[in-house]
Amino acid sequence: MVEIFVLAVALSMDAFAVSIGLGTKHNDKKLSLGIIASLYFGFFQGVMPLIGYTAGLGVFEWIEIYANWIAFVLLAFVGGKMIYESQCEGIEENIAKITHKLMFILAIATSIDAMAAGFSLTLLAVNPLYACFIIGFTTFIFSWLGIIVGAKSGAYLESKAELLGGVILILIAFKILIF
Repeated sequence: MVEIFVLAVALSMDAFAVSIGLGTKHNDKKLSLGIIASLYFGFFQGVMPLIGYTAGLGVFEWIEIYANWIAFVLLAFVGGKMIYESQCEGIEENIAKITHKLMFILAIATSIDAMAAGFSLTLLAVNPLYACFIIGFTTFIFSWLGIIVGAKSGAYLESKAELLGGVILILIAFKILIF
């Protein structure tokens, strides 16, 4: 259970960072933007790990002996990517108007990593639907908080959130590999 919550927090950091950026640029609409961002990011972060889990089940029999290594590589890669992206400028810098199409694209972009992380759910003794609900709900909360934090404090925390999420994913990767 603790592993799922830690994974959920780590995966939600991309959405949190983007939400901070959105809140910074659109702090006059924080209530409606908070609802929209939370629903989009929470939904896709909850669904994508389920897709990864299902795909992992389909190939698990063939790669069972390498499953820990594959989960390690995927999580370490996603974590490293998040750390790298924490040092780059976010795409939300250039966003002038929030549309459903834009939110859909941002939700997909921030949740692709969750699909790769969903493969690791095949290695944990958890109910995948429950795990995906926790991941989606956690992302919903963090997205809402990101909009509020961005509206109040600016973009200072944006890169720090992605950096923290990346470090947590790498730590989970090592835990899966070692234990």
